[in-house]
Amino acid sequence: MDVTTAPWRGADAVFDQLEGAWDLDRTIENQATMTGIALFERQHPDVLTYREEGRVRLAGGKVLDASREYRFERAPGGFTVFFNEAPPRLFHHIELQRQGDAFGGLATHLCSPDTYDSSYRFLVDGTFVICHTVRGPRKDYVSATVFKRR
Repeated sequence: MDVTTAPWRGADAVFDQLEGAWDLDRTIENQATMTGIALFERQHPDVLTYREEGRVRLAGGKVLDASREYRFERAPGGFTVFFNEAPPRLFHHIELQRQGDAFGGLATHLCSPDTYDSSYRFLVDGTFVICHTVRGPRKDYVSATVFKRR
């Protein structure tokens, strides 16, 4: 049975609650910060496109424009995230579980030779957080992004 945690209304309902515009605030450990807007747009009942745009401030003070795109597809109890490429390439699958008053899920993506360990947490206040811990010979950082409904 899917337990409801307002406002997400259950693990199977999280996907539909993502649709729309979100403010994003990202910290990349000891490297940069980013503020901007993320938009989840419905392409099909089971597909959302994701686009983020914003300003990145590097640790040295330089400011850059940045953007990124993904494709989210509904899956039982969660969703699957693909890179926005043709054909779409799998990033990871998130199966959501109840975690106290929140829903969360974990995934790992090997981008040889580096590994991305990702966590998603959908919080009772209506925000959600995506963290990527990236480790390997080429990369070593934690990226944490907080999303708040616009």
